[in-house]
Amino acid sequence: MQVKEIKSEGLKHELEVVVPANDIEKHVEARLVEVGKTVKMQGFRPGKVPMDILKKRYGRAVLGEVLESAVNDATKQVIEDKKLRPAMQPKIEVQEFDEGTDLKYKMEIEVLPDFKVMDTKGMKLEKLIAKIEKKDIDEALGRITEHHKGSKKIEGDRAAKKGDFVIIDFAGRTKDDDKAHDGMQAKGTKLELGSGQFIPGFEDQLEGVKAGADVEVNVTFPENYGANELAGREAIFDVTVQEIHEATEAVVNDEFAKELGFDDEKALRDAVENQIKKDYETHTRMKLKRQILDILDENHTFDLPETMQQAEFDGIVQQIEMERKADPSNEDGELTDEEKEELSAIAERRVRLGLVIADIGQAKGVVVADQELQGAVISEAQKYPGQEKMIFEYYQKNPQALEGLRAPLFEEKVVDLILEDADVAEKEVSVEELTKEDEEEFKPKKKAAKKSSAKKSTKKAAAKKSAKKTAAKKDEKK
Repeated sequence: MQVKEIKSEGLKHELEVVVPANDIEKHVEARLVEVGKTVKMQGFRPGKVPMDILKKRYGRAVLGEVLESAVNDATKQVIEDKKLRPAMQPKIEVQEFDEGTDLKYKMEIEVLPDFKVMDTKGMKLEKLIAKIEKKDIDEALGRITEHHKGSKKIEGDRAAKKGDFVIIDFAGRTKDDDKAHDGMQAKGTKLELGSGQFIPGFEDQLEGVKAGADVEVNVTFPENYGANELAGREAIFDVTVQEIHEATEAVVNDEFAKELGFDDEKALRDAVENQIKKDYETHTRMKLKRQILDILDENHTFDLPETMQQAEFDGIVQQIEMERKADPSNEDGELTDEEKEELSAIAERRVRLGLVIADIGQAKGVVVADQELQGAVISEAQKYPGQEKMIFEYYQKNPQALEGLRAPLFEEKVVDLILEDADVAEKEVSVEELTKEDEEEFKPKKKAAKKSSAKKSTKKAAAKKSAKKTAAKKDEKK
């Protein structure tokens, strides 16, 4: 095999590779041996057809199949011999290839940069801590009561109105075939009229009815309804109104706690306090991680592979554009050149940090075990109740997506190791300071930030907000 370097500029290399015809012949023969095991040819048993006959009959047919394996083997050998570290898959352009001739192709490859990682031991960090106050627990309970209104039964003959609760039994059937389906029947259901809990039109038809009434409710399931067999279909529900309750202000006491599944008010308050504590700890961790990433970013400057930057940028832009299209209320439209410039700087930061963190992790022997990766898949599946099987199958069939779950696990392990050796000083702050997201929280390196105007436009702020949800998600919210 002959290898000639045509061009070398920074991290980019362009090579011309020539694979001799006799090496190609070996690939062809190896493939023909496989073909000969199953081919049926008169006068010969399977697996006993002579090679010269196989070549004459199938030689040209397998040439196309051989090309890929020959290029892959040769490329792998070139990378090993020249000790290259590819940033992305090499770009291959076949120049000459035919039966009985040498294979000649051009390989464009961009390699990972060589750089020295800073010493992270003794990294000075500030750990922000907020104390949990009684008012924090009371405010959290107040938000809970807003979503769990109390109620009392109406005595008398008053008809139901919006805001009331009705206790109903119902049995439904699709109108076109008069058939009942799963989920269309229930007894003793408590429904707040006007809450939008049921499909459009259902609650409206119960306004004005009295306790003990039997009502026929006619509705049409939405086109995007979760159960495909019901989506877009008309249905009839036979409803019996058992009781009507009027809403009351919920009071946090033992009775209210029991309605939520707790033993008493103290148990409810303890649960709320523990949840607030976890939330504060999450924010503290996020702030610490942010400091680590900023320090790593500020202390490493080296050339980055353009292919990696472009892939990262394209992924960010695609995600933001998908989010904008999915939100009918979003009027931002397509990304502006100014927004793309900022997102490009974020992509640059992410690639740089990814390389630095990978280097630190490898040096420290960080490994993500298969069991940990499986746990990440389970966590993803739990986000989609009822679709767990589909999520598992998706990751089984998409190794690249599975590797996408490995990266954040690897990063968190590296952050943990840095924290172990860091010089961490605790600082008590207010809840507002701990939980706030600074406007400049996701800014790129200072040299890149100079390109932007100090005065932010509304559009620019919108881009920042989108970036926080997507581009910067990897930075700190994993």
